[in-house]
Amino acid sequence: MNFTENLSVSTEFSEKGLPLLVTPNNADALSGSTVLWKQYQDDIRAVVKEYLHQYGGILFRGFQNFGQDSSCKEFANLFSSELLTYEFGSTPRTDLGEGVYTATEYPSHQIIPLHNEQAYTLQWPLNIWFHCVTAAETGGETPIADSRRIYNKIPTQIRERFEQKKLLYVRNYGGGLDLPWSKVFNTESRDEVEKYCRDHQIEAEWKGDGELRTKQLCQATAKHLTTGESVWFNQAHLFHVSNLEEATREVLLDIVEIEDLPRNVYYGDGSTIEDSILDEVRGVLDEESVFFPWQEGDFMMLDNMLAAHGRSTFTGKRKTVVAMANGYDSTKEN
Repeated sequence: MNFTENLSVSTEFSEKGLPLLVTPNNADALSGSTVLWKQYQDDIRAVVKEYLHQYGGILFRGFQNFGQDSSCKEFANLFSSELLTYEFGSTPRTDLGEGVYTATEYPSHQIIPLHNEQAYTLQWPLNIWFHCVTAAETGGETPIADSRRIYNKIPTQIRERFEQKKLLYVRNYGGGLDLPWSKVFNTESRDEVEKYCRDHQIEAEWKGDGELRTKQLCQATAKHLTTGESVWFNQAHLFHVSNLEEATREVLLDIVEIEDLPRNVYYGDGSTIEDSILDEVRGVLDEESVFFPWQEGDFMMLDNMLAAHGRSTFTGKRKTVVAMANGYDSTKEN
């Protein structure tokens, strides 16, 4: 259906409505070297204002000149003049400058489970953008899911246990097993790391081998700041040791003690989260996943609290770039 004279919207990808697809009405006329999407800035803003909180994610398709890394920054700047950096990141990615990054650079045979960006900490972006520069030969989708639907489908007893106990994320950096702390904190200074941790309610411990261990108590669920809706908002299923393939887990535990794993998560009181509980959580995430094929030039905007995202396996070259904005700090709630 037409949203404005210039744009149409549809929910063709899923009965869940996510992502809402937005296309230009005069697609056949869009050609040439002009950055034509900029002609529809007001319409694009109007679509986002009207629908983002309803659907959680919007996919823009069919606009010309959405093919460069710089487009990500320009498009995100329609909604925020200041893009965020990846502070306290947990995955490898390349900084392309000016707030634009590559998507997580895991090998193509690995799946990245659904997650809300930086839900493993107390600060996170409210908006995130994905721009498909090069679509994979096969696969490479960015599955997404509605965090409200996930919250409502998680068994009540599990959800209440998580909400009551909260989650304790434990990370061990470097050692050839994970990102070095200098990369995660963007500094070579221990003093700066310790200050960052104090400021962000992170417990920091320098181990005997000179490496760093951090612990942080975080939320399991949250309420959306605008709509007030409850959302499932954590990365327990991703950080937990049970997320590793059995062979990889066995090898790691032969090398290090469980407390020295690169990452793990516990209930907030330090007790172990049962594998079976997280299997149920993963089952819900699988049920709620929505897949759509990327096309080069596609641009997707997500409300990071309302929509989780992941990555499928793929073949061939794939390049997706990412930007984030509108940072929120839950430690400053009144």
